[in-house]
Amino acid sequence: MAGSGPSIPLIARKSSGLRGEAPIPGDKSVSHRALIFGAMAIGKTRITGLLEGEDVLDTAKAMRALGATVVRKGLGEWEVDGVGTGGFCEPEDVLDHGNSGTGVRLVMGAVATHGFNTTFTGDASLRKRPMNRILQPMALFGASSVGRSEGRLPLTLIGAKEPVPVEYRLPVPSAQVKSAVLLAGLNTPGETCVIEDEATRDHTERMLRGFGAVVEVDERAQGRFIRLQGQPELKGQEIQVGRDPSSAAFPVVAALLVEGSHLQVPGIGLNPTRAGLYETLQEMGADLTLQNEREEGGEPVADLIVRFSALKGVEVPPERAASMIDEYPILSVAAAFAQGPTVMRGVKELRVKETDRIAAMATGLRACGVEVEETEDSMTVFGRGADGVRGGALVSSELDHRIAMSFAVLGLAAQEPVTIDDAGPIATSFPNFLPLMQGLGADLVLDEDPGLGAGHE
Repeated sequence: MAGSGPSIPLIARKSSGLRGEAPIPGDKSVSHRALIFGAMAIGKTRITGLLEGEDVLDTAKAMRALGATVVRKGLGEWEVDGVGTGGFCEPEDVLDHGNSGTGVRLVMGAVATHGFNTTFTGDASLRKRPMNRILQPMALFGASSVGRSEGRLPLTLIGAKEPVPVEYRLPVPSAQVKSAVLLAGLNTPGETCVIEDEATRDHTERMLRGFGAVVEVDERAQGRFIRLQGQPELKGQEIQVGRDPSSAAFPVVAALLVEGSHLQVPGIGLNPTRAGLYETLQEMGADLTLQNEREEGGEPVADLIVRFSALKGVEVPPERAASMIDEYPILSVAAAFAQGPTVMRGVKELRVKETDRIAAMATGLRACGVEVEETEDSMTVFGRGADGVRGGALVSSELDHRIAMSFAVLGLAAQEPVTIDDAGPIATSFPNFLPLMQGLGADLVLDEDPGLGAGHE
């Protein structure tokens, strides 16, 4: 479990040009869903390109605990023999989802309309995160829960024995909540409907259709209506998982910031509900080229060519937040090296991620000499230009993989080395981050003697 062992500091030093090809691991969002839908289908689902990070592996363990057969056949190659819609069995032990908010919330949805009890827990970070946003719509189906205040883990979800279909309007844009409601609707008779005011990542809708469910999406002035016909017979599929655009963001931004860089990043998923960061970077002046645009597994993908660029600050439209919510930490690093302020509004969702990501990034950026203003729902980073960030700080990852990787990237272009207090959480989503970046020329090393501090040789 990330964060459960001794801390392993990571030192990032100013680097020369990053060059080569960056093979990014599989998309985490798609990997979670492929395992869950495969477990709820009849027959075998064969998955290639699965992300083998800790978050996804915990979801695989959960599917086994619920009765599905899940077997690793090779690197990124997995086979799931499903139990069918409504076929899950009561797990014999607690489901431990480690650091994964996505995994635990999706699985809560999947079991909420089964008539048994499921107990969930996670690591220290996940146990701090509120789950009420999932538990409230699950209660409408007839499920209930027993646990800590605000629905924090550990908790026991008492599944609905006779679930009823619901119509649920999302109070905030959240693909996790939307997906949990649709997963609960799979084992519910009748039509379940989710209404969202802003489009969130639509991997669930796309994959449900691929497995044979009837899903209709109706765009209206009143919102986006997603309707699912309950109790379908899902059929096992062949799934090719595209490379994760959220993970790709780290080497991409590193290449934009490190002078002399020229990277190729093949096969990145560019689902329009996930591509907000790349649109924003281009508005900032990033030299990004898309090549070989195509579709794999029902998802648009392309190869990226990335070159060092002089960036300028921009104002990010708040309506874009849902399409790049996981990328704001690394965007704030790009903003630190841009000329002028970058304003990010409509981002209060960052307050309830693995950590309070607004506070964590603001604290670390200030320690590195960058001025930041924050409100409950916004962050403004006052860029210091391509070579203007001092660095030279010890920053806390707060047990958050994206915070850790973001400050590792910052250190590659800062004037002085940056030390991240614990690189362990990176394994939850990007297990080969360090060797991949080192292979491109990044000066990143694990600090085997952390008592010496950031600047020692």
